[in-house]
Amino acid sequence: MDEQIEIISDGDGLAVFGEPAAVEQFLRGQGFADDATRSAQELPTGALGSLVQLAGAGMASSGRWVQLTEESAAIARKLPLMKNSDTGLMMGIATTTGGQTKHILQFASVGSMLNPTTIASIGTMMNQMALQKSIDELADYLAEIDEKVEDVLRNQQDAVLADMIGADFVIDDAMTGRASSGRVDEATWSKVQGTGATLARTQAYALRQLDGLANKLEKKMKLGELADATEAIEPKVREWLAVIAHCLQLQDTLDVLELDRVLDAAPDEATQKRLALRAVRENRLERIAGSTGTLIERMDAAVTRANTKVLLQPIPARAVVRACNQVGAAVGQFHHRVGIEQGHAGQDAKRWLEALGEFRDKAIDDGAEGFESARAFGSSALERARLATGRVAAEIAERALRERETPTGAETVKRKDDE
Repeated sequence: MDEQIEIISDGDGLAVFGEPAAVEQFLRGQGFADDATRSAQELPTGALGSLVQLAGAGMASSGRWVQLTEESAAIARKLPLMKNSDTGLMMGIATTTGGQTKHILQFASVGSMLNPTTIASIGTMMNQMALQKSIDELADYLAEIDEKVEDVLRNQQDAVLADMIGADFVIDDAMTGRASSGRVDEATWSKVQGTGATLARTQAYALRQLDGLANKLEKKMKLGELADATEAIEPKVREWLAVIAHCLQLQDTLDVLELDRVLDAAPDEATQKRLALRAVRENRLERIAGSTGTLIERMDAAVTRANTKVLLQPIPARAVVRACNQVGAAVGQFHHRVGIEQGHAGQDAKRWLEALGEFRDKAIDDGAEGFESARAFGSSALERARLATGRVAAEIAERALRERETPTGAETVKRKDDE
């Protein structure tokens, strides 16, 4: 007996409606990873009658949603789905026989078995599920760094940050009411809708703090001062990333509530609201990526400067590199959790002997004048090596210096003439 499966994708997730066994077979048969199939979530069965209408059309008794990763998104793009011009969703129907998928059909009138309100409702539910995934990821991030935002803000006197804590309470109350009643009524929304401005203000404040930390590294300072500055910046970066993460978490939660309110009060506007909120969220992440990216650029510049000074000041140079790498790791962890595709590779501190060898090679290339400079510099650097890197490193450096002082070429001829 042939069965039909409805497939809908919004780019972030894939919703599949049909008999449970057929849906499971489809997900596995199309090459979706087992872990993605296992993590597929059941769509709400009673939400606005979407599944009821599908069941009435003989198409579904359940629906499952899978968040698309980079790999599974590539698979989804190969499915012959057609874009619905009204909702922007990609849609199609698969036919199965005996649990095996026969083919996937494009159809001229996409969603012909579903009315526009139902399609919009499904798209909105998919967006809400993606937002909930993000909320959970951010909660895990805050738990991983063991940084409760309330603790970070406890000693802060700025009213902007205090307001965020108040917004947190209001949004949490609204989510509790939503879980209890299954909807967001007008009274609840009237209490919560003003928190969006509060969260935007707090997030902007936190981003300015990150920008300020980055600008500090542009000031001209001695390497020891730079080491102190980078080490002082590292814990502050973690704190402000925690504030930004919590803002994002609350903003995603507010979007979930707003979509619920639109579905309840004006379902015909759900698509426009969904697309608008998605664009706003993308802009939000771009602003955050701009600030964190600038910070990483400044830290990388500090590492480059430190490595050029490692001969004379190996200890502060390594302190700069260590602190910068810790900041880079913190930002990378944050990016991963919020879905920003920017990575940061840690940099190594240049070893003292490696730097000395580079200086020697350059001096030899520069000729006799450079050779005399290298010999003079080597004597000074040797004393610093004894203090900074220990007797073993100093002995190796001393041996390298003796090799450079071995008479060769014109110097050898001059010495014979003297004899």
